[in-house]
Order: sequence, then structure tokens, then C-alpha cells
Amino acid sequence: MTLSASLVGGTAGPYVHDIDARWLMAYAAALEETAPEYFDTTRPEGLVAHPLFSVCYEWPAAVELRAKLTSEEIAARSVHATHDLVIHRPVKAGDRLETTATVSHIEPRSPGAYQVTRFETVDRRGQPVTTTEYGSIYRGVSVDPAFAPGRPQGSEPTENESSESGEGWSASVPLSAGLAHVYTECARIWNPIHTDRAVAIDAGLPDIILHGTATLALAVSRVLRREPAEAARRVRRIACRFTGMVRLPSTITVRALGETRGRASRGIAFEVLTENGRPAVSKGFIEIGD
Repeated sequence: MTLSASLVGGTAGPYVHDIDARWLMAYAAALEETAPEYFDTTRPEGLVAHPLFSVCYEWPAAVELRAKLTSEEIAARSVHATHDLVIHRPVKAGDRLETTATVSHIEPRSPGAYQVTRFETVDRRGQPVTTTEYGSIYRGVSVDPAFAPGRPQGSEPTENESSESGEGWSASVPLSAGLAHVYTECARIWNPIHTDRAVAIDAGLPDIILHGTATLALAVSRVLRREPAEAARRVRRIACRFTGMVRLPSTITVRALGETRGRASRGIAFEVLTENGRPAVSKGFIEIGD
């Protein structure tokens, strides 16, 4: 099976979504958030959106793009490999957002074909809200030999050159057997490998596995719970590599690895380990504005 480099430039969308309080609260509830800013609709300043909520409105464009550009056989081999989200301004209830997906890069790697899709979301005035570089590995799929590999800017998490400081910490997060089903419905992200055991096994997985975005969102939540109230509003960037599967039920461990200081923000490095101590999320990074 081969993925053609000619797919670079392929697009899907735009998809328009009206963001309401119900969706914002459901996503926070799936992550077992409890802070009032995620649920109290009487607040004059409105609800706070979880920083990773963008994955919810990006999903339809991802599904369309995959269906347009790849066969079902190749699509079934896709796994989420990297994620790099830039938040230009927080999402809020009442937003009407428009998302377009574009294949920005394809290159061969040892596990298979690596594809980067760029999701660009703007508001009704055309102003940017979020931009995501979403990397997928198509396991066992080659890239046509005419392609000369090269890595686009922002396709993977980058190392911060500033010195790290701050104390490390860790937090255990128990995951229930039904978490993937709850996350699927609340996020409105449906991929049967996360909820249907027969489909997961047929795809070569040991069982259903938790969505990578759910694992990342849970880690982001644990980091933000150690920050001042409403730190979610100040998150500017989230990036990571997905390096392992999370099975259910189980317990994951979120570990902070240090901080970096910029002119007007802080960066917090983290990782997520599975029950057996293997990394599920590596090179995690959250940038929080002052």
C-alpha cells in the first residue's frame, strides 16, 4: 500500500459549527472537570472552554479529508502521532467557527507514512481562533518514491532552548472502563476503534484504546489544576507526541518535567505514562501566557 505525495494540498471543508454551552460543558464533564468556570452558565464572563476543545470541531473535516484522499484499507491503518495546537484566542459559547483542513506534508518513516494535516479555524469575522498541525502515521504504508522528504515548520513539537526550572510532580489519573464511550459522545468524535471491541481487534489492536486527544486533554487538565484559577483562558499552545496506547480500565500517570520562561509566558513540559510505566505521551508542552 502506498500513500501518494500528490495528496499534499488536498483540502476538506470549510465546516461551520455553532459553539454552545452544552457542548463546552459536555467536553469538560467527559474529562471529569469540576471547576465552576467550566459549568456555571450564570457567570458574567461566560464559560471557559477546555484548551483542547478544538479537537471537537476539527473532527468532521478530518473525517472528510481521510475519505476523500485515502482508501478504507489505508485509513484503517492511521494512528495519531503528533499534535501541535496554537490558540489565537479562547473559544467561547456563541462563537460561529469555520474550519478548513489541508494536507501540508507527507514523508516516509520507519513505521509507515507520516502525514501532517493543518486545521485552520476562524470566527465569523475571519479572525484566527485555533491552528492545529495534526500528524498521523499510516502503519505499514509506504510513500511513493518520487517524494523528497522534508519536515515542515511546526509539524512536530519543538524543543524550547531556554533553561528548565521548577519542581517536578506527578499525578495518578484512574480511567474507567467506559471513559472512551463517554468521551466519544461528549466530544462528538466517533471512531469505532475506541468504542467497539470487534472493530478494534480487526484493526490489529489488543482491545479498544482511549483516544489520543482524551489522554492529552486529561494531562492538560492535571497541569492546569496546579495553576491559578481560569488558567485555561491563558493557554497559548499545546504540543506532544503520542508514543503508546492507553487501555481501559487503567491508571495513567501525568508527570511534569520542568518549566521554561519566556518574555510573557511560561512553558511546562510533561509526559504521560501507562500503567506499565511506558510513555503514552512524550514531549508534552503547554505554553501559558502571563
